[in-house]
Amino acid sequence: MTAHPDCGNKLAALRVFTHKCVVVSMDDKRRRFEVQVLPHLDAAYNFARWLAPAPADADDVLQEAVLRAFRAFDSLRVSDVKAWLFAIVRNCHFTALKQRQRRAQVPLPEEHDGEDGAALVADTPGPEEASIRSSEAHSLNELMQLLPAEYREVLVLREIEDLSYREIAEVAGVPIGTVMSRLARARRALKGQWMEQMQGTPRAVP
Repeated sequence: MTAHPDCGNKLAALRVFTHKCVVVSMDDKRRRFEVQVLPHLDAAYNFARWLAPAPADADDVLQEAVLRAFRAFDSLRVSDVKAWLFAIVRNCHFTALKQRQRRAQVPLPEEHDGEDGAALVADTPGPEEASIRSSEAHSLNELMQLLPAEYREVLVLREIEDLSYREIAEVAGVPIGTVMSRLARARRALKGQWMEQMQGTPRAVP
């Protein structure tokens, strides 16, 4: 059967129209992504650095996470975009970690602080105090790296990023009870490591 003479023109016009619709849709998606997701980029990178301390590894994790987040953005059905992005960062980290295997600064937390523990605020320190704090922060960062990954991530999410137990549970994909248990054990382990450092050489937590 011979095609109608107008068929080619109509198909070409339809392709142009479809392309314009896709471009408009992508532009709208990009704008919404920039408004809702990009404000959490610094926090996501900070989380990636705690999970993967090597800057290059953290960069790769964040880049992959942003790409995955953009691809999945249309299917986003939660209001807590930050926790959603952190969950993607976490998944990217563990995926990258498995692939590599195949081929901070936080105040020492009290063991029993409340769900909404108060942040510590200090005036601008002088040079000597700043040097002491920098040394303590470096030591604390090293101690954090001795913790198991599941302990370290809940500490970072709670003490640094100030996520609620519910949000941490969403990021880690575990029940809230597990989050609370890990957090309590992580605080005990970190406190023990800190005390050991004052007396000698700290050991990795099994």
